[in-house]
Amino acid sequence: MSTSSPLAACAPSEERILIIYTGGTIGMEVSPKGLLPSGHFDQRLDQALARLPLAERQQLPVFDLISYPTLIDSSAATPATWQHIATDIDARISDYRGFVILHGTDTLSWTAASLAYQLQGLDRPVVLTGAMQPLEVANSDALENIQGALHFAAQSALQEVVIYFAGQLLRGARAVKQHTEAVDAFTSPNYPRLGERVEEDFVYYPSRGLSYQQRGAPRFELPDYTPFAQGEVIRVSLWPGIAAWQLAAWLNDVRVRGALLQLWGAGNITDDPDIMSVIATATGEGKLIAAISQAPQGSVHLGAYAAGHDLVEAGVLSGDGMTPEAAYTKLVHLLAQPLTESARRQQFVTSLVGER
Repeated sequence: MSTSSPLAACAPSEERILIIYTGGTIGMEVSPKGLLPSGHFDQRLDQALARLPLAERQQLPVFDLISYPTLIDSSAATPATWQHIATDIDARISDYRGFVILHGTDTLSWTAASLAYQLQGLDRPVVLTGAMQPLEVANSDALENIQGALHFAAQSALQEVVIYFAGQLLRGARAVKQHTEAVDAFTSPNYPRLGERVEEDFVYYPSRGLSYQQRGAPRFELPDYTPFAQGEVIRVSLWPGIAAWQLAAWLNDVRVRGALLQLWGAGNITDDPDIMSVIATATGEGKLIAAISQAPQGSVHLGAYAAGHDLVEAGVLSGDGMTPEAAYTKLVHLLAQPLTESARRQQFVTSLVGER
């Protein structure tokens, strides 16, 4: 562990924030071949923070920083990566008042959703952030995102996994990446922001928070995600003209244990009995299959239209207004636990971390 806060030596561990640097654009450096992952982030962050006005530096909480030995582009993340991060937080949960995870933006919302399920019953903040530009690039958003993440990670009233990005605090299990270039790359399509930066203040709205809505949530032992790191849960977004044999190529594979189907509109699917037979056979084999809409806002209502009624009969679970990230990672999380099929089905349609 390397200490990166100038005041860290003056504060006990339980008053500090722990920053975990996993990789991503935020810590990359420019090379002749393009952006590459780069280390020594503790020293680089010290130099960046030194450029802040003195008043802003003094308002930052003290922190420690650890850097993973193998830094990754977040597109390389797997369920095993999610488990690794959750395990590292869990091992230090009583040692720090909050956590900041520095992560690549491409799959940041996937990691946030998974951490939310793994760390159920969390009694302190876990804030994920990243950047659209590396820390040292002119006009980069990196430093402001780190600054905001640290501020929110120090707020004891915040007791869940969240994303701080471009001045907005979003529930981790409700956020999606909406833009490949814009600074405000993340949004929460079906739930309001939990907080925001207002000039120099970082404002949290407690009535929207999980601790206010779900007091006394259970704390679970971390499950083993290793059996799901090779694609055992799949995601299929329907397209016009999809054929039963194409869907069967995925669902009939004996290695598949769960699937997320992204349907049209409020939960519609083509009127093809062969496709419904493929789905019904898969659920009959105990595979956990859920459905959400391809539309980014709103919810699925399976059976509201005749075109989706047969899905209910086939045993498909409604994902309501969940994001693809939240629905997919929830399938992984439930399948990784030693639960009965009926318990998994019941928990999927229950809001565990404010995801639906």
